[in-house]
Amino acid sequence: MPRSRRIAAATLIGGGATVSGFYGFLVGEALLARRAIGTTDERPPSPDGVYGDDLPGRTIRVLVLGDSAAVGYGVTRADATPSAMIGVGLAHVMDAPVEVQCRAVVGAQTTDLTAQIDLDPDWQPDVAVIVVGTNDVTHRVAPRTSARELSRVVRRLVSEGCDVVVGTCPDLGTVQPIPQPLRTVARQLSRSLARKQTIAVVEAGGRSVSLGDLLGTLFTEKRDLMFGADHFHPSETGYANLVSVLIPAISASLRQKRTAHAYAGPTRDLVSVADAAAVSVDNPGTQVVPDAGPGGRFASVLRRRRAS
Repeated sequence: MPRSRRIAAATLIGGGATVSGFYGFLVGEALLARRAIGTTDERPPSPDGVYGDDLPGRTIRVLVLGDSAAVGYGVTRADATPSAMIGVGLAHVMDAPVEVQCRAVVGAQTTDLTAQIDLDPDWQPDVAVIVVGTNDVTHRVAPRTSARELSRVVRRLVSEGCDVVVGTCPDLGTVQPIPQPLRTVARQLSRSLARKQTIAVVEAGGRSVSLGDLLGTLFTEKRDLMFGADHFHPSETGYANLVSVLIPAISASLRQKRTAHAYAGPTRDLVSVADAAAVSVDNPGTQVVPDAGPGGRFASVLRRRRAS
């Protein structure tokens, strides 16, 4: 074990006055990871526009909010961004034109979502897709504080007649440039935030999708393919995998509204929102759907079917 790791381990075990030393070690690790990853204000070409404009039916408006994962940080083509993939995929599934606006911002935290919504208050979306949380973890925002802010955002959108689908915080333990023991801490914090996000979203009337370590195995075994050039943000293939679990949730949410009734799953499939959140964190790709409107205490857990 390298000397720095031995010092960190001894510091952690020692406790008491040495806790500040371990915290200082983690901060140092974070700075090294951030330097290795690198940052930029650049973003891909705008994906905003109408997809499937030759299809029949009423145009579906999709608002994409969040951080760099929602932006598609690292890709160089508009059609490789998550927003464009959502537009193309949803148009195909719903057989209708889809108009997309992406207002996500690289580096955004949950507290930035309200400003993103307010950029164009006259443009009323049918569904908002939110991917956020990573920067809350890296900036040490308490998960409870972050989840409370997310709840306010979801409640506002729902009250305005907009469906909401939230991809919860991904597992940062899959990011290789983050060294140990910081990567283990990042994993614990991101999973804790994802669980609290799920509860907040569902109780506010939205639908959550667990990103968790959904891409973790692929990131670990095929990191050259799944991660982008900075080895932190997903590659085009990684973003496509992220979108693949969001599209079913978005389309299901829109269809539920069209049929004008709540999710019709059998009563025995209902569990408490807290239990549903725990299940979703351990089962990436899982949707958690409120049984009633905002304030409901029960939810349905829709597990993703794994390819055989």
